Amino acid sequence: MRRISRIFILLAVIQTSFGALMSPLSAAPNTPPVAAAKAYFAGGCFWSMERAFEKIDGVSGAVSGFMGGTVKDPSYEEVSTGQTGHMESVEVRYDSSKVTYAQLLDVFWKNIDPLTTDAQFCDHGPQYRTAVFYQSEEEKRLAEDSKRALEQSNRFTSPIVTQVLHVSEFFAAEEYHQDFYKKNPVRYRFYNSTCGRTQRLEALWGPAS
Repeated sequence: MRRISRIFILLAVIQTSFGALMSPLSAAPNTPPVAAAKAYFAGGCFWSMERAFEKIDGVSGAVSGFMGGTVKDPSYEEVSTGQTGHMESVEVRYDSSKVTYAQLLDVFWKNIDPLTTDAQFCDHGPQYRTAVFYQSEEEKRLAEDSKRALEQSNRFTSPIVTQVLHVSEFFAAEEYHQDFYKKNPVRYRFYNSTCGRTQRLEALWGPAS
């Protein structure tokens, strides 16, 4: 019995020592927190804006939805009537250590027609008007500065009608709208090619880089 007891004690000591040696190796390394942020834009059809932003390095994803209206948690059908006051919008989720808000603004401008009121390409109605939704005074300043720079560039002969507005409650659209261009690539390509979006953007901004 004594011999067996000594063996158990020895095994316990070995196990404890081994665990102490291994624990630093098995511990997860300290990783700095991701600088997670969100930005909100209305640029016409949210399928297309989702695709435009999700191609950007540092953007983890975009959510299609609605902003700027008076109806709580509206459906796509309700917004499509043009009576709720909402705009088709996207919530862009990004790492601010990899991509800046100013860079997102540049992506936004180059994916919209800022000269058309209540429409974008083949889509017509007040739900398709364009806007930048700011969450802070810094975002407001950057948005207004970027708009002013475009106005002063003499690129356009018509006035820029895109608004800079304070953020309001964002409502995600139905699931079938999320990542529509990925889930329905054939339907999206047909929509994009027949809507005249690519042609109009090239006329406004030049060929896509």
